[in-house]
Amino acid sequence: MSTPYPFTAIVGQDELRLALLLNAVSPAVGGVLVRGEKGTAKSTAVRALSALMPGVDVVAGCRFSCDPAGPDPACPDGPHEPGAFETRPARMVELPVGASEDRLVGALDIERALAEGVKAFEPGLLADAHRGILYVDEVNLLHDHLVDLLLDAAAMGASYVEREGVSVRHAARFLLVGTMNPEEGELRPQLLDRFGLTVEVTASREPDQRVEVVRRRLAYDDDPTGFAARWADEESAVRARIVAARELLPSVRLGDPALRQIAATCAAFEVDGMRADIVMARTATALAAWAGRTEVLAEDVRQAALLALPHRRRRNPFDAPGLDEDKLDETLEEFGEQDGGGGDDPDPDGPGGGGQPPQDGPEGDSPAGDVPAQGEPSDDGRAPAAQGAGEQSPVRAAEPFRTKVLSVPGLGEGAAGRRSRARTEHGRTTGSRRPRGALTKLHLAATVQAAAPHQRARGRSGRGLVVRRDDLRQATREGREGNLVLFVVDASGSMAARQRMSAVKGAVLSLLLDAYQRRDKVGLVTFRGSSADVALPPTSSVDAAAARLESLPTGGRTPLAAGLLRAHDVLRVERLRDAARRPLVVVVTDGRATGGLEPVALAERAARLFAADQVASVVVDCEAGPVRLGLAGRLAGELGGTAVTLDELRADAIAGLVRDVQGTSRRAA
Repeated sequence: MSTPYPFTAIVGQDELRLALLLNAVSPAVGGVLVRGEKGTAKSTAVRALSALMPGVDVVAGCRFSCDPAGPDPACPDGPHEPGAFETRPARMVELPVGASEDRLVGALDIERALAEGVKAFEPGLLADAHRGILYVDEVNLLHDHLVDLLLDAAAMGASYVEREGVSVRHAARFLLVGTMNPEEGELRPQLLDRFGLTVEVTASREPDQRVEVVRRRLAYDDDPTGFAARWADEESAVRARIVAARELLPSVRLGDPALRQIAATCAAFEVDGMRADIVMARTATALAAWAGRTEVLAEDVRQAALLALPHRRRRNPFDAPGLDEDKLDETLEEFGEQDGGGGDDPDPDGPGGGGQPPQDGPEGDSPAGDVPAQGEPSDDGRAPAAQGAGEQSPVRAAEPFRTKVLSVPGLGEGAAGRRSRARTEHGRTTGSRRPRGALTKLHLAATVQAAAPHQRARGRSGRGLVVRRDDLRQATREGREGNLVLFVVDASGSMAARQRMSAVKGAVLSLLLDAYQRRDKVGLVTFRGSSADVALPPTSSVDAAAARLESLPTGGRTPLAAGLLRAHDVLRVERLRDAARRPLVVVVTDGRATGGLEPVALAERAARLFAADQVASVVVDCEAGPVRLGLAGRLAGELGGTAVTLDELRADAIAGLVRDVQGTSRRAA
């Protein structure tokens, strides 16, 4: 087994280390979600924490790590008689992103359950993590149904497996830690709320600190055992402090003044529900115990707010994480004790430890909808002189709106989501088939029907059904999948009218919000001047999408064919990466094309590539003025899709638009 990097050797990242240690002191805090850019020691810190966790006493031979002082009466390996126990290190169990449901919660031997009536249960990762750490790297990429199971177990302290009338329950209390890179997509708000604390981590910009990080890492890579030995005393001291804080925790007093500050803070920041209040109370208590105190102070409440509230106050994915610390200090001072100095700023290196989480980003990092537009174009569509003759400054997006459900016709087999119909592992049962590989969802009626004709030949004599492996049938289910919505946007001079690009950006942002909820990917290809660019590679990250759309310029010629060919290439690459994810292409253009010989004919030839691949498509006709050429309608015909005007791109119109897309696709099929 490899030697983990010492926890105390991690340079900086005070908030991350504090949040992990508080959960080690009090697992009731509810775990930690660590958000940050790649290469910021997220995984290193979590894996290093396991070496600091005190050892646990377990019933000898129990696969579910029952506590000998109070064994679980419902333990599948029980009942346990008083007697032998063993002490082992606390486990850290990693949940892979691609894990199956059975690997997470455990699996029943269905064949033995039907034939013998016994609960032959193979424990999963939740059982392995009981009384230890369950670590989920890239938790934002975990399938929704696994996240739901995981967080339900974390909330209830138990895991339930219910399958075909056979029920197994076992204790599952663990320290839940998730790490994620927000650039790869967000978690749903209701899932964010289930993590007790959250920490935003970034790499230090201080050269001296970065030098020390590299120096220590190189020393560890050269001699992991020797490096760990040099930090052994510091590791032992922190481990002893965790034990002492755990023992002190029941004696910590959370007085009414601190409770009032907690309630007032949660109300001031308008967080939903009461979970934030409870988590703040537990975190403040753990902070006091970690500092060796038996009384919760205002500085504990302040630090608890900075750890427990940022991820709970986000109203939509465009809201930047973090808290207004001036508002926090004012609230604590207003509701603090008159003589307690509750509003004073605590010493970041004082007894509370850990320092303050990173400040919000600079004002220039605000979402696209809050960025004031500059460089107002003139009525004739020309850019101001300061912007140059061929390009106008970016315009801000129109206010995002709620969209109706866009769906791709037919039955897919793509990634789990909430948009189009698909064959999935979860959903309503539509039939049965022979299992390919391990059986995951038994179709009981089909299994009995397959086994029934063979009972006499198999010598059945009792009441039990004689079932063979060949009789087992897998249930086929229908649910929903996520799709790729790819926008192909004309950003040339003919589209430079401010209201047009503003509406287009607003529509893309609206669909991004919808995609965030439905687990879709959204991409953006723009064409202008002499080429086409992938302004937004297919992504589920609405934060990254908003930033790209904010800086989208307009102006120049209209290389429509180049835009379509670039979009076709994007779909080709995405098909190689994820062949099961089905696309919907939305082309936003007036149909005009310039540059080269016969540009319109070239664009129509490029459009026929999409029709040949049977890609569902829509053309949003942005043609304006008294003379209309109808080029966008011709383009839609070549694509095998339908055309609508830009004004029809809003909510109710989109629903009709998709119905037209579905009808066109069915006729083409």
